[in-house]
Amino acid sequence: MRLLLAALLICLAAPAAAQSAIPNEQIIEGAIDTYIQPSFQQFAEEAASLKLDVDALCTTPSVETLNTARDQFKSVVVAFSRVEFVRIGPLGLGDRLERLLFWPDRKGIALRQVQAALAEADPSAARAETLKDKSVAMQGLGALEFLLFGTGSDDLAAASGYRCDYAQAIATLVDGLATTVNAEWHDSSPDGPVAHMLSPQPTFDDYRTPREVLERIAATMIHGTEAIRDTRIAPILSISTGSPKPKSALFWRSNMTAASLAANFDGIHDFFLAARYPEAIGVTNAWVANGATFEFENAARATAAIVDPMEKAVTDKVQLDALKYLSIITGSLDHLLGENLAAALGLSVGFSALDGD
Repeated sequence: MRLLLAALLICLAAPAAAQSAIPNEQIIEGAIDTYIQPSFQQFAEEAASLKLDVDALCTTPSVETLNTARDQFKSVVVAFSRVEFVRIGPLGLGDRLERLLFWPDRKGIALRQVQAALAEADPSAARAETLKDKSVAMQGLGALEFLLFGTGSDDLAAASGYRCDYAQAIATLVDGLATTVNAEWHDSSPDGPVAHMLSPQPTFDDYRTPREVLERIAATMIHGTEAIRDTRIAPILSISTGSPKPKSALFWRSNMTAASLAANFDGIHDFFLAARYPEAIGVTNAWVANGATFEFENAARATAAIVDPMEKAVTDKVQLDALKYLSIITGSLDHLLGENLAAALGLSVGFSALDGD
């Protein structure tokens, strides 16, 4: 069932004097210069390589070119998983995020639509210029994963054809979107997202005050941990039924579920450090930064413990417990990065309940 977006605004009882131990602009600049820009640059570079590798697969089909395309797909998944929580700015505009990754997909819409396109050899799905006008479920990383790893994908090594043309179209769109988002984050014009964040104005639609920028930056981390818990881990554990559903995992066909989760956590951790939050909250509140670091380290160990394909991992107690523990970690990070961090900086951070069962 689709949950209503909650207006759970945490009104923090922080003392009036609470403020950053470093200038606020250093938090904003650190987030942008040290994390956001280089991470989206990496995503764009990986997406460009994926397009070239899929092109090569379709031009010269072989086991080698198929494996190369599959390996590069995995590299793109990692790069994207490190930035998908940064929904402030260019990635959050329009339906860009959904075009890159249509998820959660509880009704299996993407699979049905991709399989229908394959069965019908729909020509409009095999060309980037027409695919972009079709359902977002047909044109992102989820759809491309099925084409490269799903039933019938091994045939790509023997001969090119419609399936490869469709994969090329998706790779082209992913590359184009990654390039666009990266370019906008590097736009140095007065109307670019960076200028708006560094010099907010009352007349802007996105950022009117420095405090609003700081609150949006802090909130993006909590929304990231919410997404991990509610749209990545919860569908696998299926607590309501008591029986894990490994095929409800994102990227299970490419065996990238655990690697994607690890990149999700790593990205938020690196963002936290890049924004210089440990320095910003000062010595008095050092326990907040230490607690967050502790939980991120726990997340790294837990994701590293999930070594098998998801269908096998959920039958192993150690790996299943690791998944459950990751869900607990997200709750702890919600409090540390939301309530505690915000209180230390004198901010109010809004939580939003994401779609879920």
